[in-house]
Amino acid sequence: MTLRRKLLKLHPAALILISFLALILIGTLLLSLPVSSKSAPLQVIDALFTSTSAVCVTGLAVVDTGTRFTLFGQIIILVLIQMGGLGVMTLSVLLFRIIGRKTFYHQRMAVQDMFLHTPQDDIFKIVKNIIYMTFCIETAGAVLLAIYWSRTMPVHEAVYTALFHAISAFCNAGFSLFPDSLSTFGDSYLLNFTICMLIVTGGIGFSVLYEFKNWIKLRKKKRFRFSVQTRIVLLTTAILIVGGTVWLFILERQGILDGKSPAYQFLVALFQSITCRTAGFNTVDISALNEATIAMMLVLMFFGASPGSCGGGVKTTTLALLTATTITRIKRMQRVNLFKKSIPDETVRRASTLIIVSVGIIGMVLFMILSEGAITGRSLGGEFLPYLFEVVSAFGTVGLSLGVTADLSVWGKFWIVITMIIGRVGILTFSYIIIGTNPTNGFERAEENMMIG
Repeated sequence: MTLRRKLLKLHPAALILISFLALILIGTLLLSLPVSSKSAPLQVIDALFTSTSAVCVTGLAVVDTGTRFTLFGQIIILVLIQMGGLGVMTLSVLLFRIIGRKTFYHQRMAVQDMFLHTPQDDIFKIVKNIIYMTFCIETAGAVLLAIYWSRTMPVHEAVYTALFHAISAFCNAGFSLFPDSLSTFGDSYLLNFTICMLIVTGGIGFSVLYEFKNWIKLRKKKRFRFSVQTRIVLLTTAILIVGGTVWLFILERQGILDGKSPAYQFLVALFQSITCRTAGFNTVDISALNEATIAMMLVLMFFGASPGSCGGGVKTTTLALLTATTITRIKRMQRVNLFKKSIPDETVRRASTLIIVSVGIIGMVLFMILSEGAITGRSLGGEFLPYLFEVVSAFGTVGLSLGVTADLSVWGKFWIVITMIIGRVGILTFSYIIIGTNPTNGFERAEENMMIG
């Protein structure tokens, strides 16, 4: 059996994982080339880490992107970010259509698993819209950023810098050409709102953007009804953004915001509230934040973006469903209802399982990193919180760090690489690969009650 036939027999979830792994491998090889670096070539582990971070749109970096890589290396990273954000299967479906070849069932299902909550007949139409919306939003963001940076840079440099950051922001990657990310521009309304707009549109999911596109097109002809998923995504996203902004402002009034102008305080609080969910940019030194703020950011990073988006985390819909389920159980009701619709019990169970498994993976990776330091006698400085922050940031494909990324050992970097891949591909995708998609009832025994809580 040829390799091509073997691939076509794989489950779409396995096909998604293989496509990401292949892209990471290609990126590792290219970033290891002497032409990619301004000084000595990257070590393999650092090239692997950077490639994984770009493909998984995370933004964690062991070397500075702007000063360590040549223009060739930066372009490779940018291509990896774009392909990782859109998904290799999405681009392959488009390519097959362009060259006139038939797309296979597994390819179409892989795209549907990544971006859609409801099966669609014309998958190419969906892919075409995803590419079109991505191009339009990234172009609009790049134009606005180019206008801002053209004031202080040559035009060609401003255009390139704007394009790099627009793609990185929309794909929720967090890679920046500046050593301090965007800390220099914390007081700019144009830059902050543009980056925030790109992050939010890239993080709410392509299915939500597609519904908005249809709403704009059809609202004058007939009454348009948004799906439950779109309503949940928009409501939860708004609550997280507003709540995060308010709490960050309260927690840091006597901290990094002390003595700053009200406009600067608002921009910093808003930007960090949005970016810490999946994007990884920062306009302040994250290590200067107090522990209460870090704890709040851990929660935001854990839940992350929305399904079918460029972002990671356990997703906003999971948070909404977990909250609704808790309220329902407290009221001793059987069915979970949202927006006058009942959510399937299987979806509720998957959400609960997702939370438990995600916490387990984060705990396991954190333990492996800490235990490696203890076994080898390598001092980790007695710092627990920075490494927890690092692992959650990798799992949520966020990219924010408290400054320990470059200090990780080879094994530490390896564990973060694995965490980034799991966070980008998704826990449920991995479960499909490991245990399959055909559920079994198992053995049914006599019931016996037990105490909980």
